[in-house]
Amino acid sequence: MKILMVLTSHDRLGDTGEKTGFWLEEFAAPYYTFKDAGVEVTLASPAGGQPPLDPKSDAEDAQTEATKRFKADTAAQADLAHTTVLAEVNAADFDAVFYPGGHGPLWDLAVDQNSIALIENFVQQDKPVAFVCHSPAALKNVKVDGEYLVKGKKVTGFSNSEEAGVGLTDVVPFLLEDALKDNGGQYEKAADWESYVVEDGLLITGQNPGSSADTAKQLLNKLDSKDNQ
Repeated sequence: MKILMVLTSHDRLGDTGEKTGFWLEEFAAPYYTFKDAGVEVTLASPAGGQPPLDPKSDAEDAQTEATKRFKADTAAQADLAHTTVLAEVNAADFDAVFYPGGHGPLWDLAVDQNSIALIENFVQQDKPVAFVCHSPAALKNVKVDGEYLVKGKKVTGFSNSEEAGVGLTDVVPFLLEDALKDNGGQYEKAADWESYVVEDGLLITGQNPGSSADTAKQLLNKLDSKDNQ
């Protein structure tokens, strides 16, 4: 089984002068969930090479078993340092795609034409697509048969209240919850910071960093059920 993971290449947090990027837990937990299941994982990003890490996700209070494992895993670090350029990736080569979050995707993956086309190709090939926290931003401009992919579908992602909780409501280019609703998504959420995962057809979404491992597990379950059909 082969899963593609797509990370952001964007490292500037709006006009704040601060750095952003991908959230370490949202990469590490799914990465090891897949690896431990014997999945072949390929990493990609719009610019290729080393994706920018959100420094806040590297703080002591943000560490988890998965992030600690990653920091001791030189092979995984080398893997991350050499992501494939997204434009060179073909959906036909993989069984599914998973997008880790962090604030970066709000700026680049939401409008990246290669990412948009890639997600559309996965869906057209009847392959599942999974997103966690801010990475459902990558769905903002994804359409299949002329309609937004999220239209009429149950979906979750980083909530307006969680964005307010981290003080970035006025910094981000758009609020993810609002964008999903504006495109016709049936947005759902649990309590802030609690794990919550929604599956609707080929689309799997997780609400926040705490949902990252569960979102990855849901994707594996989806692939297992497809194999058994």
